Amino acid sequence: MAHRARGRGHTRGLAAVAAAAGLLAAGLGAPGSATAAAQPRIDLRVLVVDDGDSPVQAITAQLRSTGVPYTAVRLTDPDRPAVTAAFLSDTVNGTPRARYQGVVVPNETPFGAGSAEQTALEDYQRTYGIPQVDAYTWAHPGVGLDPTGEGGYAGTLDGREASVTAAGKAGWFGYLDGAFAFEDNAPDVSESYGYAARPRTGFTSYVDTEVPGAGRGSLVGEYAHDGRRELVVTFAYHRHQRQFRVLARGIVEWLTQGVHLGRDRNYFAVHVDDVFASDARWDTERDCTPGDHDCADGDGAGGTPIRMTAADAAYAAEWQRASGFTMDMVYNAGSGEEWRAEHGGTDALTDRLLADRARYRWINHTYTHPFLGCVQDTSTVPWNCARNADGSVRYLGRAEIAAQIRANHDWAVARGLPVDRAELVTGEHSGLRTLPQQPADNPNLAGALADTGVRWIASDNSRESAQRPVGAALTVPRHPMNVYYNTGTEAEMADEYNWVHTARADGGSGGCENNPASTCLRPLDPATGYDTHIVPQEARTALGHALGNDPRPHYAHQSNLAEDRILYPVMDRVLADYRALFAANTPLENPRHAAIGTELQRRAAWDKALADGRVTAYRTGRTVTIAAPSGTHVPLTAPEGTRRQLLLTTEPFGTPYAGRRSAWTLPAALQSTVTLQLP
Repeated sequence: MAHRARGRGHTRGLAAVAAAAGLLAAGLGAPGSATAAAQPRIDLRVLVVDDGDSPVQAITAQLRSTGVPYTAVRLTDPDRPAVTAAFLSDTVNGTPRARYQGVVVPNETPFGAGSAEQTALEDYQRTYGIPQVDAYTWAHPGVGLDPTGEGGYAGTLDGREASVTAAGKAGWFGYLDGAFAFEDNAPDVSESYGYAARPRTGFTSYVDTEVPGAGRGSLVGEYAHDGRRELVVTFAYHRHQRQFRVLARGIVEWLTQGVHLGRDRNYFAVHVDDVFASDARWDTERDCTPGDHDCADGDGAGGTPIRMTAADAAYAAEWQRASGFTMDMVYNAGSGEEWRAEHGGTDALTDRLLADRARYRWINHTYTHPFLGCVQDTSTVPWNCARNADGSVRYLGRAEIAAQIRANHDWAVARGLPVDRAELVTGEHSGLRTLPQQPADNPNLAGALADTGVRWIASDNSRESAQRPVGAALTVPRHPMNVYYNTGTEAEMADEYNWVHTARADGGSGGCENNPASTCLRPLDPATGYDTHIVPQEARTALGHALGNDPRPHYAHQSNLAEDRILYPVMDRVLADYRALFAANTPLENPRHAAIGTELQRRAAWDKALADGRVTAYRTGRTVTIAAPSGTHVPLTAPEGTRRQLLLTTEPFGTPYAGRRSAWTLPAALQSTVTLQLP
């Protein structure tokens, strides 16, 4: 049942918190000198008033990915609760409580000016100092801006440069380097519309853009008025657009005043599979890969397999030094030993990589890269699982799988590679379910992982994006990069890309015509298409993952570090674009395989605790208190200077990132809650 509105009468009844209201008017970060008894309790939860449009959906997605709990009120839902004083606040043990630390609304008056719900919301914000984000609105005096007809601009923003103002850099958007451009991916399509306008009294612009002939106009800013504060956003966006992605962190920090549950970092890790082995080469004449089961005359004939050289390995080490980025070498030692045996006992590539062993991270990829799932029957295209006499699926055995894992690990240890026994990437992610032929994991896989101490096994994010258990181990989903394993040159890459993505009439496979979710592309020029189309598109995708608080690694293959070394332009573009956007206090984090698995595991436990309603978190004055299920790591973000309460003393909380401090944390010894003391 919806609560009956009490409107302004409820506000007048809260005389006990009048002093706190004045103290909180400047934001939750400055509670002043009021006594603890006068301080209200502010729950660490956000209220989202959702109209179904993309700007509110984008901010909601950012809250969810960060780990910030929220309650959504959907305006189109006839059974939604009424937003009343009773819905927004109450008392707990005699202490006034604000149920929400911030409010996200579609625009400045989502319920209609003067309505009972709008009045209740505004009174609530005044009483407790609760900030409000206007997800998207037009420029007008009601939000502290001049109309765009008075020295402003209204129209498409595609390709336009925006800048963080001095106030933005000094405050909530200080993690940005300064300027960024709105996306313009399709010149014939308007991708982002907005309003840039001059601020009025009470408005502080955080992000602005040039208005030709009229100075600069605000796109994002804070409007303080009538005892309330609004973050006013005057351009439309959706969750995947880069202009939103770079601003999303600052929007959440402003909304929560820098104190919230959840943790947001920018991640980029790259796994290079098949190191020491060689990869088959795409046949540009037959449009397939010799040796594959679906390639006509696929007997292994065709072009020379692609394998790195010692010069390629030396280049990789130097590139890492120059770029400040470390790759994960996912290695097949047995394949390297086979190569050495076939080439007179010498292998300059392996020797060079071993000489530089400490420069890389290393991950077990099995000794000779066999398929660890069902035994493949390749007499048909596509292949099928072979069957036993009784009709059951024939699987590779537990001992054989364990031997592949163990032999590869032992080889690395004997040669001083810094390898972690707990980490594993199987060849083609085999052993895990492979649709449509093998809908379940090899039943022998979990036991083999236990036998060899594997806790983190890679999976393909394009097939299964959620982490899941495999016996006692957990998967670590990886993003496949569209830099194909069977290409060593830019021309080969463009040729195969054309085959996959163009229509039959243009010489392609026509697969895009059969898939309603796909769009056929015009053929790329083999000489230039890789640099002009594939690199920027793949870099944009990877950077989007990085800016979305997504720790999942990306993977390519050793073939892409050979010959034309086609992986480097993608990585260079990602790193350059990132460093142009972000300040030095917001580095691109590059965690290893096990750390990524741990991060995903903690997130899943946190999300479950929130979904089960088993998290209590609130702020009273300068003290933050969180209770969660025993053993559940709590993600927290707080200002610099925050300290974690121990039994008899305090210690600095978290690690610095983007101008805040954040961490996964547990209660201190002999405590049942996490307690922070804010500066």
